[in-house]
Amino acid sequence: MNPQDIDQIETWLVAAGLAGKAEIKLLEGFCERCRAAGLALSRSIAVIDTLHPIYEGRGFRWRDDGQEEKPIIEYGPTNEGPAAETWQRSPFNHLLTVGANEIRRRIGHGDPIDFSMLDELKAEGHTDYVALVHRLDRDHQIGGMDCVYSSWVTRRPDGFTDGDLAALRRLVPALALAIKSASLARIAGTLVEVYLGRDAGQRVLRGRISRGVADWINAVLWYSDLHNYTSIADSAEPDQIIPFLNDYADLVISAVHEAGGDVLKLIGDGTLAIFNASDPAEACRSALRAEAILRGKIAELNRRRTAENRPVTSVYLGLHIGDVFYGNIGSENRLDFTVVGPAVNEVSRIASMCRSADRSMLVSAAFTAAAPESDRAKLVCVGRYALRGVGRADELFTLDPALL
Repeated sequence: MNPQDIDQIETWLVAAGLAGKAEIKLLEGFCERCRAAGLALSRSIAVIDTLHPIYEGRGFRWRDDGQEEKPIIEYGPTNEGPAAETWQRSPFNHLLTVGANEIRRRIGHGDPIDFSMLDELKAEGHTDYVALVHRLDRDHQIGGMDCVYSSWVTRRPDGFTDGDLAALRRLVPALALAIKSASLARIAGTLVEVYLGRDAGQRVLRGRISRGVADWINAVLWYSDLHNYTSIADSAEPDQIIPFLNDYADLVISAVHEAGGDVLKLIGDGTLAIFNASDPAEACRSALRAEAILRGKIAELNRRRTAENRPVTSVYLGLHIGDVFYGNIGSENRLDFTVVGPAVNEVSRIASMCRSADRSMLVSAAFTAAAPESDRAKLVCVGRYALRGVGRADELFTLDPALL
């Protein structure tokens, strides 16, 4: 590669990083430009740890032979199971262990096949392998994101030239920086959605972070909690309580998401969610669909937990529709993105009436009136109730037991 090609590729990397290109697009664009400039790459992988509740990190793969291969891989913990063994045999782990930044194996010219995948690469006709690690400053790491790893392979009969290696050493740090930038943006998106909810998270990322900035919206409100949770928690072994809560919270959250709603808050065993009511009838239909999904999921979970001799429960659910403020509430340095207003108080009171009415779900008269006619026909009145903290009594409805 000549200096002009190197400068052009470096300029492209900077522009692509600033433009927010995804990690796989960065790797693909980089490899294709290197090949066009005479650096005969045949395979490459870039790896970076992340901050995610399920995955430890992500890998991005490129190859020149057109063979189908999943370009993006997400991996779990590398400190247990088969993944740990693979990691311990990898060049990347070796580099971290010995504190080096680069390792090379001329696999087509007699170098030892002492790391995972090198035997496979040699069998495919590759001749030279280089692994690099670019460390991130310890004081600015997020989660496990402490390095960007990469490996570079060629089929060129004589392997990489000194010029090839010099070009990689010059250019890969810029690629690593661009990949880090894309991964940090992804982490930010993951964090706000995991902790704030999908819609609220996206609003925050778009800049809705000022105290008092809120929209006046009409929404279907969902409030649910677990039946008899306090007594179950008091009698259960301490190490069973969190798995118990996680099992049932997972069902509630997944049901709301499947039906198009957004979970805003987990309050102990309670869940507050909304369904956007720009079309009130459709929002009511979505909330009822979420309830039906949840009912089926709980039945299945309870069969499994019963067979495992673990405690089971059910969900009390209140549904209401009304106008609420949706936005930032709190102090200058500690905000919560949520909904506030009398309708929020009402939906929690409706849910709490499930015990008195001996029903697993209760919905307000306003919700019933807004629901599509086909769904409204499935709802029956259970009586008129005074809700604590609400200045008027309200008729409450539930699904006709004959239809369950």
